[in-house]
Amino acid sequence: MEDSIQAFAALSQRTRVEVLKLLITKGADGLLAGEISSQLGVRQNTMSTNLGILSRAGLIRGERHGREIRYYADFGGIRAIIAFLMEDCCGGEPEICEPILDTVVCEC
Repeated sequence: MEDSIQAFAALSQRTRVEVLKLLITKGADGLLAGEISSQLGVRQNTMSTNLGILSRAGLIRGERHGREIRYYADFGGIRAIIAFLMEDCCGGEPEICEPILDTVVCEC
């Protein structure tokens, strides 16, 4: 539960939500920190703080390549939040949850 609370806290700020959504769209390609800053129009030092918060919350991960860090959505962390929200879903009636789950299944 603590991990989920930290993830929700990280997502309580607009820029961080935009970063996560952007990285989800990039999939396995990810983006360099500077590219994220440029695409979202956020100063690099501000972006660095936001990337750190998202990383500590388990929503994104970074891989160092020389002097640069490429960031990716952490789909394991995202799945954990969805699982946390859905673990007691439906009171034994899974047909209620199926439409919700169908919308979050990636067909990529």
